Order: sequence, then structure tokens, then C-alpha cells
Amino acid sequence: MTYCVAVKLNAGMVFLSDSRTNAGLDQISTFRKMIVYEKPGERFMCLLSAGNLSISQSVREILQVEQIKDPEGGEPITIWNARSMFDAARVLGAAVRHVYLRDGESLKRAGVDFNVSIIFGGQIAGEGMRLFQVYSAGNFIEATAETPFFQVGESKYGKPVLDRVITPDTPLDEAAKCVLVSMDSTLKSNLSVGLPLDLAVYEVDKLQSDKITCIDEQNPYFRMVRETWGQRLREVFDSIEDPTWNGGHTEVPLVCASARAKPLKKITHSREKLI
Repeated sequence: MTYCVAVKLNAGMVFLSDSRTNAGLDQISTFRKMIVYEKPGERFMCLLSAGNLSISQSVREILQVEQIKDPEGGEPITIWNARSMFDAARVLGAAVRHVYLRDGESLKRAGVDFNVSIIFGGQIAGEGMRLFQVYSAGNFIEATAETPFFQVGESKYGKPVLDRVITPDTPLDEAAKCVLVSMDSTLKSNLSVGLPLDLAVYEVDKLQSDKITCIDEQNPYFRMVRETWGQRLREVFDSIEDPTWNGGHTEVPLVCASARAKPLKKITHSREKLI
């Protein structure tokens, strides 16, 4: 399994992926899930993938040369000449369908689902940043101000902190910290997600990035985040008052009259009805 997350902000974009791949409890491998496509001054694009590794690797390889027809009659559109990120996402969708046509039936006969999930985002000169999530059918959706981040893979453990912190106005460094906390929460709760991590931070309108790094278990910043987050969570938890059951003084009673429902009814003998 894996966990990948990407965030689109007013100030730029943040991409983070783990590198663990499981083929069974005793077969754990490391494969990078992130790839960056860049022509400095012209385009910056980042792809994160989850799902069947053979499918995602094939999609990434084919994407380098995949073409779609230009409706205006120009030369075929590729990720290298696309005039918009929307067109680049269309090329990626075509690459996914290309792999499905080639391998889908064989995988089905072998009892393997065609399963791939991709996050694809960046910026091409002449337009703003855009972020897409691409599905196994090659179709995709785009991030909006109301939904400024996408996750693929084991997303449930890392989502709460993103929901509470990330808005379009979040600064880039704060967003990078947030996605690392999100990843740490996932690493803590799911063994199928693992180090090392790949982190890329892109500043709006730069059309290139030198803020790309690999994070392993010895990385001092990530170790600090892991230790501090766990410690501060415990401190906040301890600062919340325990529930009071015995009528003792409290400004936040747990047992009180409800305007919507009565307390749960107990069943005390076999002839008593639930309703």
C-alpha cells in the first residue's frame, strides 16, 4: 500500500509520498511513488501514484511519449508541449487507458483488478497552478478552493489534520509541516506505509523547483516532527477535563437532559420489547 498527498495553495503546491510496496506480509519493497517533470521557465509537473505497482510504473513510462489529438489540428499533444495542465491531465488519462487496453484483460484473467490512483499537479507558463486526481478509468477531477488537497492510498489516518489546518491561504512552509504530520499519523497507524519519503515544494509562478528532498528515518526535521507531534498531542489530551459521572462540580457536564433523545433504554428481562 502507500500514502500520497498533494496540496494546492495560493502560495504554491506541496507534494509528499512514501515508498513502501507490499506484496505480502513477508515481502516488503521500496519503490518511489513520485516523479517530477520539469522544463525550467516553461513547466513544472509532479505525479504521485498509488495502487498496483506494475500498472503505475507502466503509466509513468508511457506518459513520457503518450500523445493525444489536438482538436485544433496542430501537432499531437504531449505532457511536454501541452498548453495547459488540463491537456496534460488528458494525456495522463490516455496513458492510463493505454495500459488498460494492453494489460487489463490479462490482469482480469489472473484475478487482479486494474487498480491505479494518481495525483498530478503543477503549472505551465501562461496559466495558474492546477491539481488533478486521476482514476483507473483515466477520468479525473480537479482540486478547488473548497477542496485544496488530494490523497491517494491509505488516506484516512492523515486526513483529520489536513482538514483542520489546510486552507488556500496556508503558507507553503506551514503546509509542508502539515503534510509531514499527516504522513507521520499514517506511518504510526499503518505498517503498509513506510519511509523513505519524497517531498517536493513548488512556489507559484516559479516554473521550477529546487525544494525537493528525500526523508529517511535519520532525517532530523522529520524525527523532531514525529517526537513533538506525539508529545503535544498527549499534552492537549491531558489538558481536557475527564467526564464527571457522580454529580461532582463541573462546568461541562456529560450527563444532562437532551432536547433530542432520552438515555438508552436497558433490557431487563426476556419479555421486554425493544420498541
